[in-house]
Amino acid sequence: MSKRKAEFDFTLLYKKEDWWACWIGFIVLAFCVVGLIGGVYKVPKLNTWGADPIAAFSSAILIRYAVMYVGLLVVFLVAVKVMGNAIKTYAPAFLVVFAIALISLWIGNQKVLKSYGLSYPLWALLIGLIISNTIGTPEWLKVGVRTELYIKCGLVVLGAEILFNRILALGPYGLGIAWGVTPIVLYFMYLYGTRVIKMERELALPISAAASVCGVSAAIATGAACKAKKDYITIAVGQTLVFTVLMMVAMPAICRALGLSEIISGAWIGGTVDSTGAVPAAGEMVGPLAMEAAVTIKMIQNILIGIIAFVVATIWVTRIERKPGVAKPSPWEIWFRMPKFIVGFLIASLIFSFILIPTMGSEGVSGVLKASKVFRTEFFALAFVSIGLDSNFRELGKFFKKGKPLHLYWVGQIFNILLTLLITWVLLSGVFFKVPAF
Repeated sequence: MSKRKAEFDFTLLYKKEDWWACWIGFIVLAFCVVGLIGGVYKVPKLNTWGADPIAAFSSAILIRYAVMYVGLLVVFLVAVKVMGNAIKTYAPAFLVVFAIALISLWIGNQKVLKSYGLSYPLWALLIGLIISNTIGTPEWLKVGVRTELYIKCGLVVLGAEILFNRILALGPYGLGIAWGVTPIVLYFMYLYGTRVIKMERELALPISAAASVCGVSAAIATGAACKAKKDYITIAVGQTLVFTVLMMVAMPAICRALGLSEIISGAWIGGTVDSTGAVPAAGEMVGPLAMEAAVTIKMIQNILIGIIAFVVATIWVTRIERKPGVAKPSPWEIWFRMPKFIVGFLIASLIFSFILIPTMGSEGVSGVLKASKVFRTEFFALAFVSIGLDSNFRELGKFFKKGKPLHLYWVGQIFNILLTLLITWVLLSGVFFKVPAF
């Protein structure tokens, strides 16, 4: 215990990747709040395009992306250098990763592809995989492949979008759907994966979190908390991205076929479709009320990311990794294990929910979030490109033997879909409780 306490010094605050994710995320959010980002510097946003791919760009958009590249390059260079890593080829390597991320955003903005939910994460991952599994990722480029740093920065910025006032929109109904079902599905999938189909804990958990909570973000957070191998997280992320597209298209059609009301349809979609970005698109296919309900449920569900990561870290330290005869670990051990970017995620959420909304108002915070979302999207795009560039089909193939990851995902997701539908119908059908004004 004393040894672990002694290790906690101020150097951890600038030598650890998790803390750098917090500082970078906080800098972006602070600049957005004071107007340096979104005001002085206008954030770039690609245009949706149809037959003419050039229509996505303008000279102003390209200049803004160039400024973004320089700004992020400086910040990441400082972070990588201070953490003790080589930065000799980081600038050109980051330029390539940044360019591929931009290309993925551009492809995902095509009207038809966008309507089907084939958005930037899929293209970023696919382009990276094609490169790494054909010509191979050159050594100089690997310096710019920093998956965890990019995704963690994105998650800290995402925390600002998780506003606690959204809980009030559906009240206890939203909590029952988002917080009641999710832990049950997560635990069921974990037990099924580890005890029935005999998967490794560290592989079963990220897949379970991805399917039950919110896809990529939950897989990364829980994977970090249980120290899952990078390949395990890649598997969870990859198959989630693919099947999210299928669910985004199928769920609205099923809702219409069953004749469900918009509020039930939206809540069902929000509680089951993995990707936060795909939820509003799927809800909108049913109707405007469904879209609002879907987004609200997903936002409430996303709050669980930090809570679940903390619980996982605690269980892994106190039970899973505890050796027989060894004294019970101190709370310090749990603190050291817990992913620190989750602390940043929660701090951002609390500040925006309880300080900025009362002082700036909902409209003012919405303006800030419009700017911060652009950077959050960019961080995620960089991360998905990095996952692809750092993944090899031969290495990943051995984990898919006997189809265990797919088996777990579909068994868990079917259970999730049925249980969420049941709870949603009980709470929002009007048979047992009054339907909330929404």
